[in-house]
Amino acid sequence: MSTLRGERKRKFKAEINVVPYIDVMLVLLVIFMVAAPMTNPSVINLPTAGQSTQPPSEYIEITLKPDAAATIAFKNKAGNGNSNSNSQKEKEEARDRKQLIQKLREYHDEKPDLSVLVSADKGIIYDEVIQVVSEAKKLGINRVGLATK
Repeated sequence: MSTLRGERKRKFKAEINVVPYIDVMLVLLVIFMVAAPMTNPSVINLPTAGQSTQPPSEYIEITLKPDAAATIAFKNKAGNGNSNSNSQKEKEEARDRKQLIQKLREYHDEKPDLSVLVSADKGIIYDEVIQVVSEAKKLGINRVGLATK
């Protein structure tokens, strides 16, 4: 009997036990599944803007509408009785952005030191507002502001 034992050789198995690794991965999976809904990447914090310290008394107001139409008007906050009739007379309609930029160029050539106030409808595409601001800057207008509620 001892000869039988001596003839049998044991083979060592070189295997990695993966069960503990699977347990760790399942725990990590549960942690990430619970933590994922807590973070909301679509929420952004927008900066707030205060009022200008010294609003201009005379400015050009551009009103953008969602249907690509716009109005451009000369506004005067001097407080005299003629300012309303004057601003009504200076109000012009623009059918598209090219016509708006042309009228803005005419106003700027007439009075180059005027500021521009852009007020846009809530439903307008943001890119259109930025394009108007960019065109005003290209014309050489230094003060361009956005109207808010």
